[in-house]
Amino acid sequence: MRLTSINPRTGEVLETFGETEPSELERILAAAEEAFRDWRERPYAARAELMREVARLLRAKKGDYARAMALEMGKPVAQGEAEIEKCASGCEYYADNAETLLRTEPRATDASRSYVRFDPLGPVLAVMPWNFPFWQVIRFAAPALMAGNVAIVKHASNVPRCALELEQLFRAAGFPEGLFSTVLIGAATVPALIADPRIRAVTLTGSDRAGREVAERAGRELKKTVLELGGSDPFIVLEDADVAAAAKTAAAARLVNSGQSCIAAKRFIVVEPVAEAFLERFIAEMAERKMGDPLARDTQVGPQARHDLRDGLHRQVEGTVRRGARVLLGGRVPDGPGAFYPPTVLAGVEPGMPAFDEETFGPVAAVIRAPDETRAVALANASPFGLGASVWTADHARGERLARLIEAGSVFVNDLVRSDPRLPFGGVKRSGYGRELSEFGLREFVNIKTVWIR
Repeated sequence: MRLTSINPRTGEVLETFGETEPSELERILAAAEEAFRDWRERPYAARAELMREVARLLRAKKGDYARAMALEMGKPVAQGEAEIEKCASGCEYYADNAETLLRTEPRATDASRSYVRFDPLGPVLAVMPWNFPFWQVIRFAAPALMAGNVAIVKHASNVPRCALELEQLFRAAGFPEGLFSTVLIGAATVPALIADPRIRAVTLTGSDRAGREVAERAGRELKKTVLELGGSDPFIVLEDADVAAAAKTAAAARLVNSGQSCIAAKRFIVVEPVAEAFLERFIAEMAERKMGDPLARDTQVGPQARHDLRDGLHRQVEGTVRRGARVLLGGRVPDGPGAFYPPTVLAGVEPGMPAFDEETFGPVAAVIRAPDETRAVALANASPFGLGASVWTADHARGERLARLIEAGSVFVNDLVRSDPRLPFGGVKRSGYGRELSEFGLREFVNIKTVWIR
């Protein structure tokens, strides 16, 4: 098997890569196990020094990394630079805070001394997606490595260049051999890797189908998993909201990464009193976003990462229209080369339509009307997913009350959903389980160990 890097703007084959051979996989696993013995004993200050060097190198090569993402999966270069800056900040956060967040915690019991400590598990396999090729890996690797673990990354098969750049980044920063390794393998090899006794835990970011497969295999091996899966995030606009601000942010929330984000807002649930005003402004905002070459600095919407993904998105639009929805903007595959799909707004969307029931991974917005707040929340929760949600209201107390009722891992009031190293990130229902980021993510891949002394 060979992995191919294809430019989604032109269809040009950029590079091809051979799959990691079984003998090389064995070497990587042996090196990871050996590296763990030393790394787990290193003081936090020594780990932090190397992690800060990763941050420095990320910033130094920000332009190169953004270009690599633009060429390999179509991310607009300005957004790619922002992604790299976020990676650097995330590395610095864990370098600065891991020791405090993992500090041994004394507990008062009838022992002469008792406490809880947080010990690393060992090599962790990370199965990563293509949509944020650097950030998705860094947000796993920075806390995992700072906790004393080892990272083995199986990246998405359409971003092998980005995958190799990440491995080279950690080597250049001075991380010892075996601490961070990239394996170029297809999905078929993952089950055997999970089963290897040297792999102690698994994390996956991807579709709910991939999540089921990884969880099933890891469950059979009784290995810890963290799954961050798909989302169909609701964006609720209530009658007391600032409609202009909501519409502007709604377009940004839908079109981040050309719509290819699990936490991009997808279902826009608007109460009737402001539905027409919101829809008018929202369409105007979506129409203004410039689609084009991801290497151009003024491009806001690039191509979809692959042609098959673009075509699948269009089938969802067509299926939704067949069931009674209306296309108010976009909705057609453009002529010419590239996996482009225009910003699209669908109105009259209801439960039972693909754009409501499924995750639409691209620049397609489903607008749903609700008579009131109660129905809006019910519609928000009428989804198999539960990753993020946004609520727009002038009444902060009202927003907080609704946040308690919405079934999601994150609820943002009067802003778009985003990840932040200081806050836990993850979902419920078919959006997965476990948490990344913050102290909660840092403690996912540790042995929470009780020590009791008479």
